[in-house]
Order: sequence, then C-alpha cells, then structure tokens
Amino acid sequence: MANEMILTPEGRQKLVDELEWREGARHDEIVEAIREARAQGDLSENAEYDAAKEDQSKNESRITEIRHILATAKVAQTAGELEVSIGSSVELEDAKGKRTTFTIVGTTETNSLKHMISNESPAGAVLIGRTVGDHISFTTPNGRVREYTIVNISR
Repeated sequence: MANEMILTPEGRQKLVDELEWREGARHDEIVEAIREARAQGDLSENAEYDAAKEDQSKNESRITEIRHILATAKVAQTAGELEVSIGSSVELEDAKGKRTTFTIVGTTETNSLKHMISNESPAGAVLIGRTVGDHISFTTPNGRVREYTIVNISR
C-alpha cells in the first residue's frame, strides 16, 4: 500500500497526548472564550467571538485528523537489533570519514532539524532492512548522489 502511514511508538504517543489535550484542556479554553465573547452582547460585530469560533473549528479539525491517523496508521514493529527499521537511529559515514546520524520515522514525524527522516525519503527507503557495514547509495531530491557506509544502528 503506497500511502500507508507508519508511526514510531513515540510518534503515536505524541498524537495520543495531543488528542487528549485538544479534547480536554484546549476544548475547555475555547468554550470559556466563546462564553466570555457571548457575554459582551452583539455577536455580529464581535471579533473575540469570531476568533474563538475559528479556534474551535481548527481544534475540531485537528481532532478529526489525529483520530484518523491513529485509526489508520500502523505502528512500526521493532526489527532485530542489527537491522534498520522505523524507529532506528542510523550512523552513516561518507568516503571522507564524516559521520551523520539519522533517525528513521514515519512520514508524519519527519523533522529535518532533528535529523528525523521519513522511511519514504530517498535515504530512508534505501536504509530500511540494511545492517551495519552495508554500503548504500541514493539520489537526493536535488539530484546529488550520496554514498555512505552504515557504522552503527541503535534504538
């Protein structure tokens, strides 16, 4: 299935926590803001009321999105300790000896600033199922060919 969404156990837990917050504390904040705006009288020209209703709409949309993700996404199963899978941190070394570490995550958890790459990215797709000592090569989105050796895999 090409569009199958995969989450790490940590990524799934973050979504569960966010859903709990949005359905609880965030929902209560919005309801209180709407109540306060209504108390001000005429709703037709009440910017606070409009903003609170917009917040409510965005919150409900995100709740729906999170519920869909949690209902349809698969949680990555951990593979053997020496094989790259979703949730693995992989240390790579290029021909010049420069080392880089990436964590393989599902598409919804990518964060380039934290070196968290998708299992569907060029590098992530090549790394899945590989072991320490394997040489990999992939083409980046800008057309550059990258070659590395896997030097360490951890969870």
